[in-house]
Amino acid sequence: MGVDVIWVATVLSGVATFAVMLALYAALTVRDPMAKRVKSLNDRREQLKAGITASTKRRAKLVQRNETTDRIRNLLQSMKVLQDDQVKVAQIKLMQAGIRSKDWAVAVIFGRLVTPIILGLLVGWYVYGTDQVAHWSPLKRYLFLAGTLVLSYKAPDIYLKNKIQKRSDAIRKGLPDALDLLVICAEAGLTVDAAFHRVAKELGRGYPELGDEFALTAIELGFLTDRRQAFENLAMRVDLEAIKGVVTTMIQTEKYGTPLASALRVLSAEFRNERMMRAEEKAARLPAIMTVPLILFILPVLFIVILGPAACSIKDTLMAGGGVG
Repeated sequence: MGVDVIWVATVLSGVATFAVMLALYAALTVRDPMAKRVKSLNDRREQLKAGITASTKRRAKLVQRNETTDRIRNLLQSMKVLQDDQVKVAQIKLMQAGIRSKDWAVAVIFGRLVTPIILGLLVGWYVYGTDQVAHWSPLKRYLFLAGTLVLSYKAPDIYLKNKIQKRSDAIRKGLPDALDLLVICAEAGLTVDAAFHRVAKELGRGYPELGDEFALTAIELGFLTDRRQAFENLAMRVDLEAIKGVVTTMIQTEKYGTPLASALRVLSAEFRNERMMRAEEKAARLPAIMTVPLILFILPVLFIVILGPAACSIKDTLMAGGGVG
């Protein structure tokens, strides 16, 4: 039948030998049931040791950071440039930017003081101490130095404003979905703090900024004596009018006992319409924005492609006519 009997017997013998060796290994190997558990306990011990070490390092970094912050605060207080109102405003901006540590408020104020001095000295030496811009007029040099000083003083505020804007936009995108989930949780019978915790868990991956804020609000609702304070803290941490509307609605429902689901449903529909209107506004602005790139980059290439062969043909014709003449 075309089958090599010797080859088949060799394969079967190899398979049988492997099976016998496997059976002997299973019979002779004694498995200790405690070995796996001891290994897992050792791994757990190493993990705990690593966690303790990491927490110790984190605690040491925190102490070092607090000492640095205290030194900066003492320096600013000695210079009488540190005011409580400025610190509170800086702390609110840091919270709106997603930076939870209040110690950075002193660093922001210190940056406003130090950055103009350092950049001003460098730019002043570059403008007046070198010959790189010797051809500039005195007015131009002065304006360049003054602009550098002003921008360096405003640099920390500009950085915080940029972070606040980006974070507010990210929260605005996920707010309608969050309100829909809050409506579902409220209709399912969950309490307000449980609903916020559930929404934060569900939206943590898609909208991490909004999930973070809702999780913190749920924690504050659980341990603060005044629940209204938790909602006001949410409105203070997020620089967004929509969040202030949601907070006002939540406070009114807590105070007067009005149905939460119906109010949140109305807010969700309003925010979705607002998001659609913003998208339509961007789409309507697109033709005006595309006009400049169209004129500068697309039309010249189009003219070259269309008129180039015709110009080459005319040139060849003229050269041929001139040669004949």
